[in-house]
Amino acid sequence: MAAETITTTCTMDCPDSCTLEITVEDDKISKIGPAREAHPNMEGFICTKVSRFAQRVYHKDRLLYPLRRAGKKGEGTFERISWEEAISEITERFQEISKTWGSEAIMPYHYGGSNGVLGDGFLDFYFFAKLGASRCEKTMCAAPTTAVATGMYGKIPGIAFEDYPQAKFILLWGVNPKASNIHLIPYLRKAKRNGAFIAAVDPNKNFSDKEVDLHLPVFPGADLPLALGMINYWHENDLLDQAFLADHATGLETLLENAKNWPLARAAETAKVNIEDIKLLAERYADTAPALLRCGWGLERNINGGQAVAAVLAMPSLLGKFGVRSGGYTLSNSGAATVNSQQIFGDYEWNTRKINQSQLGDFLNSRDMDPPIKSLFVYNCNVVATAPDQNAIIKGLMRDDVFTVVHEQVMTDTCFYGDILLPAVTFLEQQEIKKAYGSYFVGGVQPAIAPVGESKPNEEVFAMLGRAMGWDDEQFQWNTDDYMKKTIAALSLNGDKAQPALIANGKVQPFGFNGAPPIQFKTVFPRTSDQKVHLTPAVLGDHPYQYQPVQAEKYPLAMISPATNKMVSSTLGEFNYPTLYATINPADAAKRHIKSGDTVRAFNELGEVICLAKVSDSVREGVVSMPKGAWRKSAKNGQAPTALCPQTVNVVAGGACYNDSRIEIESFQSE
Repeated sequence: MAAETITTTCTMDCPDSCTLEITVEDDKISKIGPAREAHPNMEGFICTKVSRFAQRVYHKDRLLYPLRRAGKKGEGTFERISWEEAISEITERFQEISKTWGSEAIMPYHYGGSNGVLGDGFLDFYFFAKLGASRCEKTMCAAPTTAVATGMYGKIPGIAFEDYPQAKFILLWGVNPKASNIHLIPYLRKAKRNGAFIAAVDPNKNFSDKEVDLHLPVFPGADLPLALGMINYWHENDLLDQAFLADHATGLETLLENAKNWPLARAAETAKVNIEDIKLLAERYADTAPALLRCGWGLERNINGGQAVAAVLAMPSLLGKFGVRSGGYTLSNSGAATVNSQQIFGDYEWNTRKINQSQLGDFLNSRDMDPPIKSLFVYNCNVVATAPDQNAIIKGLMRDDVFTVVHEQVMTDTCFYGDILLPAVTFLEQQEIKKAYGSYFVGGVQPAIAPVGESKPNEEVFAMLGRAMGWDDEQFQWNTDDYMKKTIAALSLNGDKAQPALIANGKVQPFGFNGAPPIQFKTVFPRTSDQKVHLTPAVLGDHPYQYQPVQAEKYPLAMISPATNKMVSSTLGEFNYPTLYATINPADAAKRHIKSGDTVRAFNELGEVICLAKVSDSVREGVVSMPKGAWRKSAKNGQAPTALCPQTVNVVAGGACYNDSRIEIESFQSE
């Protein structure tokens, strides 16, 4: 059979949302590469994660059929059942739990395993709302940044990546585009060749000295005092753009009053960076135009995260950097394309209790919840590998009275604790729609191959469940073609309509702002109620811009868990990160007599992780780095880095505080 090429869009959690060409031979994927179709930012290459994605599709641990637990939880012993049996058992258990405990005893648990429109927050929400289940607060990533960006700017569209080469100053704060958002790198290189001053604020050194002009290795959790120190410096030296602030901002006084507490010397001491470097960064930012801020999600992952994001996002307003091409900031551009869900599902309500997913371990083991959690339906998420306090999660999932359903592509760490496992399609086996949150376009997803085994997409599973519950809503009677057509009709691309033919054929539909990339405060304005910047938004709580240090005297090292070029989440952990390494600074390693390749024990009061050491100055002194999304099998003792992460959450939107992990590390000799 001749090879066939299918065009589609990647749905992984990444700003790039690449258009792909899938080569299929004898009904099997033989190659995944970049599409030759027009795409705003790809420049002819894709990441190795996606180019190797066929290894997941055909992995030995791929879930092919519905399974029922046949042994004890955690043993991984299952028996094959039919879809009809699986749906019937789930329905019966849901009805029984609802009758006995109330429907809020049932909790959907989901995150970003699929960034497709149909795969999350779609028919799943409609189903659980009708059931009356508890709501899952998605807080593991982006909750504080989203809340702050919405409160301050109303999620104003940000600077397009293709405008980065025209900037003369670029500040990368809490973001590593080399791991996620790799298609920003060529634009940064072009900007550098054009004479831009580029600075990076991150505990890790992600760029060489040739790639950036300044690296500030901020200590984890100290982004807030660093940002306030810069703001205070500008204020003291009359560098604020008072005219812009008077016309376009509110809440300035509270911000400046709190910044007064952070003279540069104190900010430098707390952030553990050189005071002259802070001064240089502050002065270059103030003096240069166009100046551009690329704010990431790394700085939110601590108890001060939401406050830090607000202080950083305030910077372009304080300096009046808007109103010109390449001037302003980029965070997430997801708000530019919207789906009118009411047009699809009508005006339904879901007002049940919210459960913070970052504290699931506490909730599963609580004796005070009313009602207690009696069922979890896990989809788009490998909770055991990703949620904080892994041991508490496992303890809760081991409860025989928690009926757990997992809809998943491969046998993840979470699947071992499931009662019913449902096989899920990958994005190469389905129809979907991907709203990019970096570039300004929407992409169509079409199947390259038929579903492997008996795997099904999310919308089909929830339609089956709705019908099994006896609900006659028309939304549960539709098929995927119906959902696609109705969603395309409900899409608004900054006011433009989606083109069904492009999306159905796996192509991308770019959109702009009067035919061009947005210019903040010139062609796009804050989407707040008064179209002003709220420099002290209400989401910061009763004590805005107040810094809270982490107290952990017994554990002197801060642990961070950033994305890598292997994984940006736990997806692909079944093959792409077989051995876990803890990266430690040479100075910290020398104090502990640790060399690269040594077996080490990283530990705190929550657990211990036994893995290999990697000694490198890519991580600053006082910090240990372990990769985001690592599975239990990659460690020597079956504990992933999340075993060391606390369940504390940010006051802003309840965000997870992964980078507040404080640990010790030592050489380990097995007995």
